[in-house]
Amino acid sequence: MTALLLAGSALIVGAVVLAIVAAQPRQSSVPLDRRRPAVSLPDSQLSRFAGAAGRAVDAYLRRNPKRFLDQTVLETAGVRLSQAELYLLILLAGISGLLIGWALLAPIAGVLFLLLSPVGAYQAVSFRTARRRRRFDAQLGDTLQLLTGGLRAGHSILRAIDAAATEADSPTSEEMRRIVAETGLGKDLLASLVDTAHRMQSEDFEWIAQAIQINREVGGDLAEVLDQVGHTIRERAEIKGQIKSLAAEGKFSAYILGALPLGIALILTVISPGYINALFTEPLGWAMLGVAAVMMAIGGLWLRKIIDLKF
Repeated sequence: MTALLLAGSALIVGAVVLAIVAAQPRQSSVPLDRRRPAVSLPDSQLSRFAGAAGRAVDAYLRRNPKRFLDQTVLETAGVRLSQAELYLLILLAGISGLLIGWALLAPIAGVLFLLLSPVGAYQAVSFRTARRRRRFDAQLGDTLQLLTGGLRAGHSILRAIDAAATEADSPTSEEMRRIVAETGLGKDLLASLVDTAHRMQSEDFEWIAQAIQINREVGGDLAEVLDQVGHTIRERAEIKGQIKSLAAEGKFSAYILGALPLGIALILTVISPGYINALFTEPLGWAMLGVAAVMMAIGGLWLRKIIDLKF
């Protein structure tokens, strides 16, 4: 029975994930003149089922919008999935975790895996968002060089941004392309730049937007102004790197201390399930778990305050 549950859940999750991933557009590296004509193949039953489920969830979300992991958050994180598709993956992951935890560990473990599936999805999206924003900040120096090079070549600032969208790496290229598209639709350039700075939470890029706006109002050599801003940004980036290297040991220690109790509890659950069953079946065990959760929360906030350096 256990093997049947595991095989069934794994088959369902794998099939749906493959169907959703296969439905996503991919960029081909083959030149246009060497590509064969596209041949439309009929969709499989699984693809049609996944598409129908996604459309049903999407229709529900249109009638009842949810702010949890909405489309704006997914776009900022660079996730190429719709909100409906992500909700389906969270649901399937939760059901699979419930079946696997119930069959291998204990019913409480399966319920815990089910409840933790939205938390895991939120943490994964937050991790991708933070990584994308760090990469955007790290590429600002090269972005400014592309902009100043375009301005010195005689292009306008919007044309220089368009050239940066073509030559820069992701995510800078995507954000620059979005600025060009929004400006082409009638949005003010400064508003688009400021929105990008807020979306990427980049104070340095907001300085660039302000420098461009001031130059548009008073005139002058914008390339020289951006060179000075770039020099300041590079100095700030150097200071940030030094601070991160000094705080790396404290962060690593905080991660270990935070994960140690959970890791020990998981190991004991696997090795000797009956050893900690009293924590989940007795009132005293529930009280101990509550106290432990409060102490873990206080300790985590304390460690975060220590290692979160403001500069």
